[in-house]
Order: sequence, then structure tokens, then C-alpha cells
Amino acid sequence: MLVLGDSLAAAYGIRSEDGWVSLLRARLAEAEPARAVVNASISGETTAGGLARLPKLLAEHRPAVLVVELGANDALRGLPVAAPRANLERIITLGTEAGARVLLLGIEIPVNYGPQYRDALRAMYRDLAGDFNLPLVPFLLDGIALDPDLMQADGLHPTAAAQPKLLDNIWPALEAVLPK
Repeated sequence: MLVLGDSLAAAYGIRSEDGWVSLLRARLAEAEPARAVVNASISGETTAGGLARLPKLLAEHRPAVLVVELGANDALRGLPVAAPRANLERIITLGTEAGARVLLLGIEIPVNYGPQYRDALRAMYRDLAGDFNLPLVPFLLDGIALDPDLMQADGLHPTAAAQPKLLDNIWPALEAVLPK
């Protein structure tokens, strides 16, 4: 499994072993059969950066599952939604062409970006999942983002205590793409 993400998957501000990807790695190591997890996430990553790195990652790791957790940094920069959408389309296409099942993790942005932009971002993830028949976690931080006890002081990144909840948010959709 290859996780291609940004700071939300790179365990920004917490120990990497406390992040949801490390928790996932531990859970899958105990499963039958055991599965490896490669975290190729980088804090600050955009969809363009992820797309640029993906071909080499796919060739090197040959994942059966590609988890895509990108778009937050594009949105926080206020980029037109068409740009991350095109990049995510290409990421999904490259992943499926490489034989990976793809799971898409969506994000939402703070309300100060306005309802039109927030709705367009939500629609982007929903439409990509529908167009490519992918499982989708519509909002990775569901049940976390509005709880100050689960968010770091910046209001954007979850605490170590929130990481098991993140994995719980992802797990049902992830199970749908895990090879049997």
C-alpha cells in the first residue's frame, strides 16, 4: 500500500509513529496476510507535487492499493478547483494503470473560504469518486476538525490523540479496496 498525501498523512506536529499511517501500518502488519504500507506523504504537498512524484513511487513500490490524501494545500492556497481536479484525475489514472486500487480521501477547508469554494471542493472529491468508481472518505477530519481537544493550536492539523479517529474514518472505505 502506498499513501500519497500531505501533512495530514505525514503526521505533522506529532511523532511519526503516532500518525494514522503508522497506526494503519501496525494494523495491517497483524492482518492475514500481512501488508506493507509505504508513507510517501510530505507536509505542504500539493496535487501537482504528488503527481510529479507518483510515477517513480509506483515503479519503485508497485502498490496494490494507492491511498490519495491530497488537495488541502491547493485549497488553502485558493487555487481554482480545476487545477487540483486535473491533477487528481491524472493521479488516479496513473494508479489504476499501474494496477493499484485507489482510495480517495477528501478534505474540507475553513469557512472563511466561502460556501462556493467549499461546495466546489466537496463536489470535486465526490465527482472524482463517481467518475472513477472509487471509494471515498468525503471528509478525513470528520468528527475531529471542530473539536479543539483533537486539533493542534494551528486549527489545521490533528493531534496525536486524534490519529486513531482518523484511522477509524478511513478504515471502512479502505477495507473495500484491500485485496482479499
